[in-house]
Amino acid sequence: MSVQAAVNSRLSSGIGDQPVVAALISFLVGSLCLAVIAGLLSDWQQVTTSLGQQPLWRWLGGAIGAGIVFTSVLLAQKLGVANTMFLFIVGQLVTGMAIDHFGLIQMSVRPAHWWKFAGMGLMMCGLILFTFGHRWFDK
Repeated sequence: MSVQAAVNSRLSSGIGDQPVVAALISFLVGSLCLAVIAGLLSDWQQVTTSLGQQPLWRWLGGAIGAGIVFTSVLLAQKLGVANTMFLFIVGQLVTGMAIDHFGLIQMSVRPAHWWKFAGMGLMMCGLILFTFGHRWFDK
């Protein structure tokens, strides 16, 4: 993800600071790669028979992915790649913990115990230090 954010950020600046277009280009190239792989490895008979039976919310993954790629392009330029990735990791862990604990999105329930909250607290302290430490210690 770090390399992708950096590459897409440089693409954005190379095309006139256009993060939405850079994210679109990234998705187009990725879609072409996936089309080739899916064409070679997938059971299209099964896909075509079951695709129409999927609830609408299951189609949101692509929109969420587009949002993540666009956000990474935008934030990497403003915050730096390392800070952006740290924010993404902490955000992913908090979200994942909520999904597991409550069994959201039809996932199995995996309770969040106190040690998970303690670990998350340590990560939040790390995020604060990682992001703002230069303001406190580089004087």
